[in-house]
Amino acid sequence: MIKNGLLGELIQNFCCLPSVGPKSAQRITLHLLQRDRKGARLLAETLLSALEKITHCQECRTFTEQALCETCTDLSRNNSLLCIVENPADAWHIEQATAFKGYYYVLHGRLSPIDGIGPNELGLDKLEQRLAKGEIQEIILATNSTVEGEATAYFISEIAKKYAINASRLAHGVPMGGELEFIDSSTLSHAFKGRRLL
Repeated sequence: MIKNGLLGELIQNFCCLPSVGPKSAQRITLHLLQRDRKGARLLAETLLSALEKITHCQECRTFTEQALCETCTDLSRNNSLLCIVENPADAWHIEQATAFKGYYYVLHGRLSPIDGIGPNELGLDKLEQRLAKGEIQEIILATNSTVEGEATAYFISEIAKKYAINASRLAHGVPMGGELEFIDSSTLSHAFKGRRLL
């Protein structure tokens, strides 16, 4: 329906958001212009401010407005534990769902040679420098259970071995409340491999 001009450009720009296709982008755009211009202005101003002020934490690489994020400046946390995640959302989710009180390292992706993502793009040189300091005793590899996530976890575990640091992997398997007949074969295979004594 709307293809040209500023309106069309705005709709097209909303399509850059995850899970937002042309129809959703059109609904969002029209809603903001018809019903919430004040909210649209606030959104635009906040987004511009965030782009100017939010950067990466110098220690863990998550998003922050300061040189170091709140987690990295929290001295009550256990500095011998480091949880390695693919993105900031993973760290936030772990914080909300668990009692983990160590520190984090955010990769901002996973190894994917096809996409041109190698160790340098993930900051693995900086991670290795951190491991070399000798404070960390265990890394928890919380990368996703994909081929790339598994390869990334393996690559990092090999770095940890050089410094005699224990590397553990998040358990994968049957979700709480899940029924076996509805679990895919890959997940079920991981669950069998990761079984433990009761």
